Amino acid sequence: MSKIVLVGAGSAMFGLGALGDIFKSQALEGSIISLVDINSDSLNEVAKTAEDYIEARHLNYRIEATTDRKEALKAANYVIISIEVGNRYELWEQDWHIPQQFGIKQVYGENGGPGGVFHSLRIIPPILDICADVDRICPEALVINLSNPMTTISMAINKKFPRMKLIGLCHEISSLVIHLPRMLNTNFDALKIRAGGLNHFSILLEASYRDSGKDAYQEIRKMVPEYFGKTSERGLFMKLFDYFGYVPITTDSHLGEYIPWAQEAADHKGIIDFYTGYKKECLSYIVNPQKRIAEGTQPEEYWRVIPIIEGIETDDKHEELAVNMRNNGLIASLPDHVFVEVPAYVDKNGVHGMKLNMPAGFGGLLSNRIGVLDMTVEAVLTGSKRAALQALLVDPIVDSVSAAEKTLNTILCFQAEYLGYLR
Repeated sequence: MSKIVLVGAGSAMFGLGALGDIFKSQALEGSIISLVDINSDSLNEVAKTAEDYIEARHLNYRIEATTDRKEALKAANYVIISIEVGNRYELWEQDWHIPQQFGIKQVYGENGGPGGVFHSLRIIPPILDICADVDRICPEALVINLSNPMTTISMAINKKFPRMKLIGLCHEISSLVIHLPRMLNTNFDALKIRAGGLNHFSILLEASYRDSGKDAYQEIRKMVPEYFGKTSERGLFMKLFDYFGYVPITTDSHLGEYIPWAQEAADHKGIIDFYTGYKKECLSYIVNPQKRIAEGTQPEEYWRVIPIIEGIETDDKHEELAVNMRNNGLIASLPDHVFVEVPAYVDKNGVHGMKLNMPAGFGGLLSNRIGVLDMTVEAVLTGSKRAALQALLVDPIVDSVSAAEKTLNTILCFQAEYLGYLR
């Protein structure tokens, strides 16, 4: 019997979806599911929905719900973190647009670029508080982070708590699960793929047919211009494909956060349409709680949290397409301490990354990120405004010291509630 703690469980999308996945699992029957959130009303709604679902179907699970994180973490085996800080969209738009006001050519603002720095500075401190409790109360638990910016959060946790068992998961790999079968007119299970890089900044490296071992990438490359070339938010995507020869995992919004020439190549209308639609959908989304639990997470969400926990519990040695973990030589061109996104296999001893051969060109783009990641983590752990400014100044997207200074000072003014610790 395992104890699984969901931090941020008051979110109907995360909490109910994760519960739905757990309740489908035979391997996890008998587990204790501890729900944690700072919003007691949302938390109680999720807990009541889960309890009703269990009772109606006579399932063998026990639900706990509490705003006391320390109580929830007692005897935990797995801690899943999915949180956000403050008014998500208001702050996100500040991260995105304030740098633009000072001339910084940032095409998006969630995970990379100045916006990604500010998002990291805001969200990492409360996540470190969660991990500090894990370190004291259940130090052997596996921590699974779902929050963004994934790479910076993971690196900060690892630097602060180097012995903590930690992985990060993102659903972005679902694009391959969805698109490759359509392109090749086959089931995804018929394909063997390898993809990797950094979270939201990765590429498809290999593709073949499982039955014959025949390479499938040649077919994929031939089909990319017709299949992707006419779709929204793919201008930068296509430039990367054309010049570097590999299919990116994500679209222009995320890709553009990391590339200094993205302003010229990106499909800006597609990015704005995506964000506007996403925000509208999320803010107007009405969840049918019982339906959400019954369905669990959907293919496009591709939250592989529960299959990984099942794999550890059953020692099934299955392979995962994308896990964020400490590099330690998995991608030779990147430093060991950086968290990379790579395939992995799962057994009773945990999650084990697979080595990838990263092409030099795209590897160079990845290497441009290292200084930003390091200095952002340094700023959080030391509370240093100077380090935060350095994080901006080493970012290839920032080409003006004056703009960096003014942007940082303005953000610190608008977001003083969250960034007041920087001195």
